[in-house]
Amino acid sequence: MASVNLRHLHTFGEVARLGSVSAAARAVHISQPAVTQAVAGVERYFGTSLLTRSNSGVALTPAGELCARRIERSISHLRDAVAELTRSRSFDFDATRLMRSAHLNALSAVVEHRNFSLAARAQHMSQPSVHRAARELERLIGVPLFEKTSFGITPTREAEKLARRARLAFAEIAQARAEVHALSGGESGRTVIGAMPLARSFLVPTALLEFTQQYPEHSVAIVEGTYEHLLASLRSGEADFLIGALRSPAPVADVVQEHLFDDPLAIIVRAKHPLLSRRRVTVAALSKYPWIVPRAGTPLRVHFHEMFETAGLPAPTRAIECNSLIAARALLFESDRIMLLSAHQIHYELEAGLLVALPHPAGDVERPIGLTMRHDWHPTDSQRELIEIVRRCSAKAARLHARHAR
Repeated sequence: MASVNLRHLHTFGEVARLGSVSAAARAVHISQPAVTQAVAGVERYFGTSLLTRSNSGVALTPAGELCARRIERSISHLRDAVAELTRSRSFDFDATRLMRSAHLNALSAVVEHRNFSLAARAQHMSQPSVHRAARELERLIGVPLFEKTSFGITPTREAEKLARRARLAFAEIAQARAEVHALSGGESGRTVIGAMPLARSFLVPTALLEFTQQYPEHSVAIVEGTYEHLLASLRSGEADFLIGALRSPAPVADVVQEHLFDDPLAIIVRAKHPLLSRRRVTVAALSKYPWIVPRAGTPLRVHFHEMFETAGLPAPTRAIECNSLIAARALLFESDRIMLLSAHQIHYELEAGLLVALPHPAGDVERPIGLTMRHDWHPTDSQRELIEIVRRCSAKAARLHARHAR
């Protein structure tokens, strides 16, 4: 997590809000030289001037305006977290003013690793230092963040909530640094995409080839995992957006889903599979072969069961549950196993004649594909362009499918 000085950010935020160093000094109860020193620290962190000074006070530079907005959003995440944990939005004092990055880094590490020793090792710190920082934070907000269990001292649910908000707070600061750098003609931003199977094999690579030509210095990471893992990464700010099959309804209230296109499902088999000799493939015929099925709880697994339920037949029991497309391809190549899948996901195998997509027995069966984002996410300009490219690539894919369907 970030090593930015949170107290300096608070102080800069007050200077930006009040337009005066002296007024900010009174608001945060420190001297004017201390305020000036805090602002200088923030300017060093962002690598540029954030204020212009005159006899009438101070004004924000364009970079300062960007930072002020992001810093306010960052601090709001922490304030909202403390308010939620204390069940009140009325404070005798603003606890977030006394928080330090060390407090939140220690908490986040303990929540992630579920253990003080492992957290200390991950932070390259001594265990007493991590323990002290985490316990200071606990005393500061007056809410138990750790509890004794049979497994030792573990973080509470309140600790997990605060750690998630802390990651979102630091994500805002990272966004601010990217925007400030972009003002000077640079591009140091980073985007983390949580990609589900379809997106990994088709949509994301296509979009990134175009995006990286326009923004060659922008760092992009593609992460994968179960939907639950990717959703947790999104909600904590570790991923910027997800691409893949949408859920109905949206899984939680703090994310929004954007529909991009409907993805047709097909029966996937190897070349020269016995089913290819049939003029029409029925569900009854499919039930006679061993299957590769997606993980339970996924939309594709729901479609799999619905196909047999609609035909009044039990779902096959000779199935391998597999959420890895690489492993599934190997199983398909070397056996008569079959799989319900999007033809988009095996585009290259279809082109090479290694696999064949047979029509779904029920006709046109589709699943919605789209973006999942935090409802309060404010992307940078380059991230907005990446989203637009994803939308264009999705529209192109939908048009190609419609043409092939005719």
